[in-house]
Amino acid sequence: MQSGSLVCVGTGMTLGSHISPLSRSYIEQADVVFVLVADGITEQWIEQMNADVRSLQPYYLEGKSRMITYREMVATMLAEVSAGKKVVGAFYGHPGVFAWVPHNAIKQARELGYNAHMEPGISAEDCLYADLGIDPGTYGCQHYETSQFMFYKRNIDTAAYLILWQVGVAGDRSLAKHSTDSAYRQILVELLTEHYPAEHEVILYEAACLPIERAMFKYLTISELPTASYSGKTTLIVPPAAKMVANQVVLDKLGLLSSAD
Repeated sequence: MQSGSLVCVGTGMTLGSHISPLSRSYIEQADVVFVLVADGITEQWIEQMNADVRSLQPYYLEGKSRMITYREMVATMLAEVSAGKKVVGAFYGHPGVFAWVPHNAIKQARELGYNAHMEPGISAEDCLYADLGIDPGTYGCQHYETSQFMFYKRNIDTAAYLILWQVGVAGDRSLAKHSTDSAYRQILVELLTEHYPAEHEVILYEAACLPIERAMFKYLTISELPTASYSGKTTLIVPPAAKMVANQVVLDKLGLLSSAD
């Protein structure tokens, strides 16, 4: 096994309160820490834990494909791993949730013979369940990245929650936009109204990133989505619009088993 190593850790969503003791320990003991977090304050907070903290944020540029950016980030991290250093990638939320860079950096590091693994963090999904009082076990949840949801045909269960992530860049095929406009979201509305009434109430949600902040959630109808305000953190929650339908065939089979016991 090679001498370098890589650990991708999650810092959670809210500054200081969501990071695990183990993830903090990895940051403190690393030779170099690469950070990709939600804001400069969180970046400064991580800088207090280690003498060599480097931001990955400058790799993002307007008009530059995010896939190019992601590959550059991975290459930068692996260069330090190949130099024999203990490298940590600190990513906001959970490093394995909607995060191309940590998964691929770990994969490539392992292929090169280095120790590499991931430590979880509290994700926006975890905060969503807590802030909105949603239990995913009650009706079930369908999670999609918004653009992927638009690009591919999906079988939507309207008796379950539909949760669409990164709705602020809905429909971006270039991977180069930081946001898309109302025309893109109108196409999303047309897709949603194939399954839901236009006046069905939905929620726009953003988790709090700082202890002094509160989570943002706005209630509106599907038809109002094109003119609403969005950021890179905005998530769309579509509550159930139909009741669950019993599968009587399966229930009858289970009833026969119960009567035989």
